[in-house]
Amino acid sequence: MAAQGTWMFPGGHTHARLGPLLLVLTFAGGLVDAVSFLDLGKVFVANMTGNVAFLGLALTGVDELSAPASGTALAGFLAGAAVAGRVAPRAGGHRLLSLVVGAQAALVAVSLGAQLAGAGRYPVLVPLALGMGLQNGVVHRLALPDLPTTVVTRGLAGLAADPLGPATVRRALTALALFLGALTGGVLHFHVEPRAALAAVLALLLAVAVAARFPSRGSQ
Repeated sequence: MAAQGTWMFPGGHTHARLGPLLLVLTFAGGLVDAVSFLDLGKVFVANMTGNVAFLGLALTGVDELSAPASGTALAGFLAGAAVAGRVAPRAGGHRLLSLVVGAQAALVAVSLGAQLAGAGRYPVLVPLALGMGLQNGVVHRLALPDLPTTVVTRGLAGLAADPLGPATVRRALTALALFLGALTGGVLHFHVEPRAALAAVLALLLAVAVAARFPSRGSQ
């Protein structure tokens, strides 16, 4: 397949047209981590860099952090990523993204149901961690530069260190999307309804799954 060019990847990339959808997933990742941090007791299910640090701190006895929660989130994330890695060789870019994000949406629906039922921390946390692992596993396989969907540390370093170019736009948009997702999650939690954030995540994931399943002509 010839490399495709878009405004995000003017030099071309096999999965270039999926770039905007990954930005939506980045925004959703910010929402999910807002939910996990604010509702599930200072644990991340999307940003595993932060979660690994939380796990280390929790093991030193920091009262506000939970080693079992952080460890469970890490294990769930790794399990989800492993599943995505097994599915990836059997599907192309758009179909793969649609399939995996559809499964992630189902897991978020389970978490939302558990949250609505007041089922406690782990019935909400585990499906979210599995879903974010699925998302990160498929994003890893698609290998679109500067669009990791859940972490921006390396992108921010490149944004500051590298000359201006197309990568600058992608890195800036990724950081902005994650920031806005976390901000929106906080606003929904404190000023609307805590459960509204997961409902918004579910709606976004369904939209991405449909958009990836039925791409515009020429974007296969």
